[in-house]
Amino acid sequence: MDKIRHLTLLLILLLISFDVLAQEPASRTPGRRRIDLIYADFGYFETDKKTGEDWQRLVGSVDLKHVEITMKCDSAHLFPGRNQVRAFSRIHIEQGDTLDIYGDHLLYDGATTVAVLSGNVELVDKETHLYTNAITYNATDEIARYSDSGRITNGDNTLSSRIGIYYVNQTLFHFKDSVKIVNPDYVMTADTMDYNTETETAFFTGPSEMKGDSIYLYCEKGWYDTKNKKTRIWENAIIDNKQQIIKGDSLYYDESIGYGEAFRNTSITDTNNKIIVKGNYAWYFKTPERFTVTDSAMFIQIDMTDSLFLHADTISAITVADTTPDGYRLMRAFYGCRIFSEDLQAKCDSLAYSFQDSVIRLYMAPVLWSQENQLTSDSMAIFTKNSKADRMELFNSAFVASQVDSLRFNQIKGRTLTGYFRDNELYRINIEGNGESIYYLIDGENIIGMNTTRCSSIEILVEDGKINVINQFGSPEGVIDPPSLSPETNPKLKGFNWFDGIRPKEKLDIFK
Repeated sequence: MDKIRHLTLLLILLLISFDVLAQEPASRTPGRRRIDLIYADFGYFETDKKTGEDWQRLVGSVDLKHVEITMKCDSAHLFPGRNQVRAFSRIHIEQGDTLDIYGDHLLYDGATTVAVLSGNVELVDKETHLYTNAITYNATDEIARYSDSGRITNGDNTLSSRIGIYYVNQTLFHFKDSVKIVNPDYVMTADTMDYNTETETAFFTGPSEMKGDSIYLYCEKGWYDTKNKKTRIWENAIIDNKQQIIKGDSLYYDESIGYGEAFRNTSITDTNNKIIVKGNYAWYFKTPERFTVTDSAMFIQIDMTDSLFLHADTISAITVADTTPDGYRLMRAFYGCRIFSEDLQAKCDSLAYSFQDSVIRLYMAPVLWSQENQLTSDSMAIFTKNSKADRMELFNSAFVASQVDSLRFNQIKGRTLTGYFRDNELYRINIEGNGESIYYLIDGENIIGMNTTRCSSIEILVEDGKINVINQFGSPEGVIDPPSLSPETNPKLKGFNWFDGIRPKEKLDIFK
């Protein structure tokens, strides 16, 4: 009897299908195609007593098809007049070779090709799995939406948000409200984000933040390739790779090799050594640490009382290997170097700063100013301690000059010079070899004499930035003459030059 009943049901369904096809040929418009019943264990025809609408109750291994999608479930109500189906329990929608959607309840409209699923919903597209309470899927546009929180797994990433849209053709998710990506290496949060499931790339369209053991990132626009660990970000962009903090209008960083670039208004901050390097372009490597900054480049040695500012055309740093595990940093500046601090200013063509011995070496016509004193030589070395000048050494043609009045200058020269600092202020100068000096004697505001001396070495004591005492050693020869009645004829030692016109007198002067 059961076999006869099943055969009778199938015959009736086939007759209905043939009758429908004869009366209404299938249109090329997908919305007018009818939902087809492929199989059901049992089927019953019923009529709604209120509306008079005919519908079918389908039970057991229900299989339906509409256009390019198939729908399977445990039971369903099929409404031919409305071209709709309501399905229950173990629902499975398939479209194409890769898209599958599962749920507990389904309402599908054949006119709009919109499916509304609820209850333990799971969308699977290749390696991407979406879990949510309810989803709306447009089969024609291939767009899925949820608004009651969703969780996506893709590769090593787990993504969640309150609102989401999935564009199947583009393999692209659009997330909004409480967006989070959890990866074994970091956690990324945002208010709005797009995510490509094929490339595993996150696109930032609002304030976004990433925190990990080896990296911190913030921006308001940009993208991050989670598979290859590459990113380009802009708008208040910050990258902290735990060795450097990089800022700029636009940043690029490849975490896999620790390489990055920064464009416009860039800065690289080393908090361990209390230095900042700024410019409009920079490239950098995390390990071994090295960088180059150009275009309005500026180096800042931070100090609570007197920071040092350096400008040059190009500023770079490399890590030099030595006996220590990490080596040491060597910083270089090229072309048109200018240095400013409250107590020291300098100018040269190029310089090098070794973090191993904390020495700044100035090359090619260097000039250094300490309060009222100008110092020049062929090359210089400034030795620092705790970010402050400790002593300096001038090599070949050392020259010290200070202004007495508009036309007179104290002048001291020799082969080499060593200067000593206390709290960044020059207090003693020793000159060795072929010492010469011209020093004006002053009583109150009056110049009373001019002391001209030659000797092998000279010691100069400085107080409050002024030359206070000059001691000559090694067979000194000198005379004291009255000051010249014609200031224009006051003598100058060979090699004298006065560079006050190029002295940086404030921080911004280093760019002049």
